[in-house]
Amino acid sequence: MAETLVEIHVPLVASSGLSDGDYQFPWIEDIGDFLVDLEERGEVEVYDDGEEWEDVYIFFISGADEAALLAVASRVAKLHGVPPGAFAVVTDVEADEYGQGRRVALASF
Repeated sequence: MAETLVEIHVPLVASSGLSDGDYQFPWIEDIGDFLVDLEERGEVEVYDDGEEWEDVYIFFISGADEAALLAVASRVAKLHGVPPGAFAVVTDVEADEYGQGRRVALASF
């Protein structure tokens, strides 16, 4: 059986209150740093680099059971500055395309 992978889909929405010339999506770096910290503590594995896809930015985590991965995804959705509407997709590392799997609304997890 393939290893469980959770995709964290975050709407690609620019942050408000930025100055001209500021990076529009600072939350991408914040989420990346948060996930790397969890990886260093052994809680999850960052499976791959994040990826812009359609109207979302996707982060990929693995290395734990589904419940633990969804709990991390829920924590990501609640980070300061993360746009509302984030959701997870539970899939596996052998999936051919993004978004192929069971969708989980993170607000309800």
